[in-house]
Amino acid sequence: MIGTVHPGPSNGREPRGAQVHVTGLVQGVGFRPFVHRLAIEQRLAGWVRNESGSVEIHLEGEESSIDAFVGALRHRAPVLARIDTLQVHSVQPRGLRTFEVRTSAAGEGRLPVSPDVAMCDACERELRDPSNRRYRYPFITCTDCGPRFTVIDAMPYDRERTSMRAFPQCADCQAEYTTPGDRRYHSETNSCPTCGPRIWFEWSGVTAASVVDPDDDALEAAATVLRSGGIVAVRGLGGFHLAVDATNEAGVSRLRARKGREAKPLAVMVRTVDEARRFAQVSSDEAVLLRCAARPIVLLSTGWLRGSDGRDRALLAPSVAPGLRHVGVMLAYTPLHHLLLDAAARPLVMTSGNLTDEPIATGLAEARDRLGGIADGFLMHDREIVARYDDSVARVVDGAPVLLRRARGYAPMPLDLPITSPIPLLAVGPHLKNTFALVHGARVYLSQHIGDLESLETVEHFTAALDRFQALFRVRPRAVVHDLHPGYLSTRLAQESGLDVIGAVQHHHAHIAAVMSEHGRTGPVIGVAFDGTGYGVDGAVWGAEVLLADLAGFVRLAHVRYAPLPGGDAAARAPWRTALGYASQLSGCADAFRLAFAGVDRDARRIAEQQLVRQVNAPLASSMGRLFDAAAAVLGVARDSRYEGEAAMRLEALAGGREGVVLPYLIVRQPDGSCELDVLPLLVELGQRAQRGMDVGTLAASFHDTIVQATVELVRHTREVTAVRAVALGGGCFQNARLLSGVRRLLVENGYQVLVPRVLSPNDGAVSVGQAAVGAALLGGMTTMAVASGATTLARGG
Repeated sequence: MIGTVHPGPSNGREPRGAQVHVTGLVQGVGFRPFVHRLAIEQRLAGWVRNESGSVEIHLEGEESSIDAFVGALRHRAPVLARIDTLQVHSVQPRGLRTFEVRTSAAGEGRLPVSPDVAMCDACERELRDPSNRRYRYPFITCTDCGPRFTVIDAMPYDRERTSMRAFPQCADCQAEYTTPGDRRYHSETNSCPTCGPRIWFEWSGVTAASVVDPDDDALEAAATVLRSGGIVAVRGLGGFHLAVDATNEAGVSRLRARKGREAKPLAVMVRTVDEARRFAQVSSDEAVLLRCAARPIVLLSTGWLRGSDGRDRALLAPSVAPGLRHVGVMLAYTPLHHLLLDAAARPLVMTSGNLTDEPIATGLAEARDRLGGIADGFLMHDREIVARYDDSVARVVDGAPVLLRRARGYAPMPLDLPITSPIPLLAVGPHLKNTFALVHGARVYLSQHIGDLESLETVEHFTAALDRFQALFRVRPRAVVHDLHPGYLSTRLAQESGLDVIGAVQHHHAHIAAVMSEHGRTGPVIGVAFDGTGYGVDGAVWGAEVLLADLAGFVRLAHVRYAPLPGGDAAARAPWRTALGYASQLSGCADAFRLAFAGVDRDARRIAEQQLVRQVNAPLASSMGRLFDAAAAVLGVARDSRYEGEAAMRLEALAGGREGVVLPYLIVRQPDGSCELDVLPLLVELGQRAQRGMDVGTLAASFHDTIVQATVELVRHTREVTAVRAVALGGGCFQNARLLSGVRRLLVENGYQVLVPRVLSPNDGAVSVGQAAVGAALLGGMTTMAVASGATTLARGG
């Protein structure tokens, strides 16, 4: 308990009392020190303390001072704080003469947990000030910055409930911690070189005798390895990074080979926006996103530098993002990263510390075991990591950010659903890019990015993260919702959870429900869901759907023409297979697809053709992702994909800023009143033009522009069966900036209200929130408005 004496009312007036109850993001953000300073400023007595679901404040003093305090509480709150509710009640004054920061009280409430926050400017100045006692200290923090989610064991947020409890504060740090007005007053991660965590360097696969100490020597040892093209595993906030010189092609290639990451783009870390501008184009909006407290990886268009021979050449190694015109860039967000970049004096690849498809490594022994075959050395520290935490990824589209992966800096901030669940609820999310969501009332606690549920390690990560969320937010679900796909591992986890299974949510309905929830809508909306694959209510593969949807149900209004996928899931890794499926539907013009099969193994093609003829392992698919794959194959751009979405990403890169033309397509009215987009004329035209030697980049642009035009026309056709003018865009294909921007702009020009994902990702990372919203609607007895909105002749889905 910390108290400050103040003189109390000086004008003889009778003091008043008030109790203030504040909820929101008000722990771990310097809120109690702010309240203390504000109370002293207003000459008020009383106390402040954290409770498990709120901050409680007791005030005594003049009525005008209490009013001024309450007004300032909301308008001058710390930059990282978010006040959701603020309630004030009159109470009897007790004659208090001091204002105290009291010990936190445990309870049953639920409070948001702050994400980890990048080092603030004030701490960076200290890091670089030789006269400061924290000069070059790798763990500088204050109430405005530093780790939060990755060190918190339990709420309320106090040092003894974090991994910092292992480091008792020295006298100097304790004085800062207990001094009102100090920037580190009640900073729970406060430490210094005398009392805090330490770093060291160790060589891979050798004994502790090879450990390099102290801190500066460890940094220089790591930097020496990096400058020579070696790989260093760096322990960060939520796990290990694998670092290598981003300008060293041999080093980057070696990292790819050891990590098993053949071609998927790698992220690059630099210290400043100016450093990023050496190899990438950075708009003002992108600069803001790069510098924000979340410090996400931001996709930037690559720029070029003039070499000494007068030729244009990229500063970054070609293997950083092969075949693409964008590179993921993030600014250093911890003091350790800043110091390492200073020592290495070059941009560094910073990719997740794991083998491909495994979770990021967090523990020291775990990292030595799992990363010892990849890294040449380790830059270690001894502050324990409580939660795995990948880097977030974002890009700017039409001047606004679009999240591609929601993790560090954003999770686990809760969201509010537009509907209240009558009981606590768990949504287990999708199979790929998995997240889960816990619902209590109208509040949804969305997990950080978990990953693809394709390994035992990732399932263990899912289970551990879920256990932690349930404990941290005190939500014990009584029911569970899952994806409609019976074969998803997340479906099995739900069915084996012991909870009441209240429904299977169609994948694309969940995508649209997530967008609706983000915008506070219950529907109905016209939902455009474009992605790779999702299990349809007819048993086919869906992925290019126009739905009339609300939270309780949907009607399928339009879709892309079905095409068989020879080899099933193998088609996602081999675009030529998807092209072959479309070609099998052509009575003529099959030669237009010739480029798609150049160099394809004859036996593999023969087997695929037999699958089509016999209709064995050749499921029908209406998928925008697979259509992009087919177009890339027909143009000769990509016949195989080395990672998910590679063909589509290369197609977007080729299109760049080129102008395209709208190519032929057909919209066919189906017997049930729905519409089908027939893309065979489009694919044939692409192939024929490519074979005539037309510029492939222009054809890629034309493909994008044709899909944009056709999408808006499909939406326009739905106006015949519904009066709805709100359109929600969801699904992983809307990570494509040209597609998202084009569809949104043209819809707005045609008078539609367009809902675009902003807080959530367009991709499968948002599916759990959509499932949660649908589950809450079903539990609450909501009746779907979709059929009542005019689409009575269409087959209903749910």
